[in-house]
Amino acid sequence: MRKLLCTALSVAVCVGAYAKDRVTHDPDFTNTETILHAWSWNFPTMAENMKKIADAGFTMIQTSPVQQCFNPDGGSKKLFDESGREGFWYYYYQPTDWKIGNQILGSREQMKEMMDSAAKYDIRVIVDVLPNHTAFDVDAVGDDMVRAVGGRHKLYHSQGLTPVSDYNDRMECTLWGSGALPDVNTENPDFQKYYMQFVNDLLAMGVRGFRYDTAKHIGVHSDPVDTASGVKENDFWDVATGRKSVKGVRLAVPYDSLFVYGEVLQDRNVPEAEYADYFGQTASGYGHVLRDALAKESASGIDLTDWRHQSAPEYLTTWVESHDTYCNAHESAGLTDDQIRVGWVFLTARQNGVPLFFSRPMGSTRDNYWGDNVLGARGNDEFFHPEVSAVNMFRKAMAGEKEDLQKSENGQVLVVNRGKKGAAVVNISRQANFVDLPTSLPSGIYADGVYGKEFRVRNGRLTGIAAPYRSYILRSR
Repeated sequence: MRKLLCTALSVAVCVGAYAKDRVTHDPDFTNTETILHAWSWNFPTMAENMKKIADAGFTMIQTSPVQQCFNPDGGSKKLFDESGREGFWYYYYQPTDWKIGNQILGSREQMKEMMDSAAKYDIRVIVDVLPNHTAFDVDAVGDDMVRAVGGRHKLYHSQGLTPVSDYNDRMECTLWGSGALPDVNTENPDFQKYYMQFVNDLLAMGVRGFRYDTAKHIGVHSDPVDTASGVKENDFWDVATGRKSVKGVRLAVPYDSLFVYGEVLQDRNVPEAEYADYFGQTASGYGHVLRDALAKESASGIDLTDWRHQSAPEYLTTWVESHDTYCNAHESAGLTDDQIRVGWVFLTARQNGVPLFFSRPMGSTRDNYWGDNVLGARGNDEFFHPEVSAVNMFRKAMAGEKEDLQKSENGQVLVVNRGKKGAAVVNISRQANFVDLPTSLPSGIYADGVYGKEFRVRNGRLTGIAAPYRSYILRSR
């Protein structure tokens, strides 16, 4: 049996962070974990780089979807090919069966080797799962799944092939096809059983967390019920989180031993508090605000303290950018690696949220978002940049320390104070800045952990000079 991958330092996060009440904030709680999103890396690539991931201070790795998926002409070679003939990263978001292994990430045997490597370096593995929909090509869906759910007519909601036209209409949002992808009848007990067998198979391999794609498109109890499909209640989340069994199948491990969050992108009419009863959620609104400050090179007039979410911040998964903001509309792709990095340092130095670092493609530039454009390959070097590693380690060391956020008058310098133990100084602009801001650090001279740059603290003021797009990690002795 594989051990539960929680260090002594993070046990409180693994267990305590999943109590039922995820709306009431505990001001004394501190998150210490970090996630590397190994986007589009295959299993061998993850295994080969696990030591580098651990050395960079990450505690968790999130894989792309591992289930069988759409594979036209066996041509999944590129992250993006406009014709689709040589591949598309989006294909693994089009399930064809709930069985481990696909042409992008690799085989079951290769996944086991990756899991062994993760266990060796004490890295928790999170798998991206997406029970909400299948591939556009419904004929590509596997016969085993079709038979298991009772036939094709029982696989989808009664309006599941109708594309959503209004994402703020909860009936359309949860029962119609999001992004025009066929919407699965997630309330069908036969489907639930089939899906949970897949989940339990992953758990048996050592997986200890899940990211639920398009989670807000799977209804909660207050949402409309698809009675035309014979549904009596929206109980998918009760089954997925182990609150109830389905046809003799139940979540195989205690739910509070898992790290689970849902992609509940914020918008009007989203029942965030009800979703919070089941899992952590994505702080997509905060990510947008943070990117706005980075793009303007100033947080002047921008409140970066408020997380802008109904859930307590200790249950939020945060990011500077996600694979969606980078790939879909390229909303964040114009930000430079330097800007993303200083944004990461600020976000990760904070007391709450569990930050996720999106690994951009190797060779990517602001003119060529796809870079080397190879599916399965490792991302660029940014995930182990010394500043990234330094703040990841800082986050662990600041367990129990409350935050205090400060910013310069021009909004270009941000300081995250963590009690009397440490501070992160971040210059989000392209120009050098004098630093003169309040801190709780004891008086003295501090050299940051990456560049050896000295800052001085005297009478509760932190002073020094910050280079353009540079961050500094300071710790008291």
